[in-house]
Amino acid sequence: MVGVYPSPGQAVPISADASLLALDPLGVLEPAWAQFAAAVSGLGSGPTLPVLSVLGSVAPGELTSLPGFEELLLWRRIRDEATSGQWSAVVVDCSGLGDPFRLLRAPAALSQSLNRLWPRHRRLAAAAERPMLARVSAAVDEMDRDCRDVLDLLSDPHTTAAHVVVDSGLRGERLLPRFAELAALTALPLRSIIANDGATQHPRESFSAVASAVAERLGVDTLTVAAADEPIDRVVRLRRLGVTFDSPNGAPSGTGAARVERVSGSGVDAVYEMRWNQPLADPSRLGLGRAGDDLLVTIGGFRYPVRLPSVLRRCSVIGADWDDDELCIRFTPDPAVWPTRPTA
Repeated sequence: MVGVYPSPGQAVPISADASLLALDPLGVLEPAWAQFAAAVSGLGSGPTLPVLSVLGSVAPGELTSLPGFEELLLWRRIRDEATSGQWSAVVVDCSGLGDPFRLLRAPAALSQSLNRLWPRHRRLAAAAERPMLARVSAAVDEMDRDCRDVLDLLSDPHTTAAHVVVDSGLRGERLLPRFAELAALTALPLRSIIANDGATQHPRESFSAVASAVAERLGVDTLTVAAADEPIDRVVRLRRLGVTFDSPNGAPSGTGAARVERVSGSGVDAVYEMRWNQPLADPSRLGLGRAGDDLLVTIGGFRYPVRLPSVLRRCSVIGADWDDDELCIRFTPDPAVWPTRPTA
């Protein structure tokens, strides 16, 4: 689109104050996997954890289907660029993805998988008891830290601003409520909705009503971009559209703004509530589950692990309600793990 040939992995200047960085998934994957494979190969012979004995022989290309792994490495490179101090802003263009929220979900899903398959307390215990596992435990810990680091960056309203661009036709009208509910679920700090009239030959009046309702619900701005008279194949022509992006405003959203409070009782008889603003296009397609320290929220087939605050990790879910775009989940302490005060 910008009239340059990108060099994967290297930032290429395309104007006086903009550069293009194209990331090749396999190119990012190979060096990262080499480090992990080196840690595994250093274990030597003898019984180890299941599957570790064969991991060292797996080729990097075979890992592209491992859920979340490839996406994490892409996010890690983006994070490194964003925190390098070299750029005043980093724009991540997800327009070529069939489902951008799959990319956004990847770090959370991978972190949950790592900690379910090999929980951190077991990793630490294994490394202490068997020094040969220390390198593998450290490698898994680093991967998990990268997951959490990327998630913190994506949900930080002080550094990140998300903008949804949809066509103003029927497709955009159907997608926009879906994007709104998933942005809230993933704590993505949404700042604006941009309607692209140039992507459809028949803008719909009903789209404006849907966009206005979603924008008001989420407290974001809307902008309509008219069809251009010339091909958008140069940066200067792109700038003529007059599109400006709102900066981060520091206001958390969705699960990032979840509130926890004790509403009744005390000790093991207490009841806690966790609430956040959660738009739902179809409330009947909401599902809730629990896996360890994560609350599994499913909306229309999209499942996302929401890390529970420490006070709720020792609790059991006893109910949930959704009303007026607010989701409320109730918890009560699990007597088996709830700390008790020693008696005198």
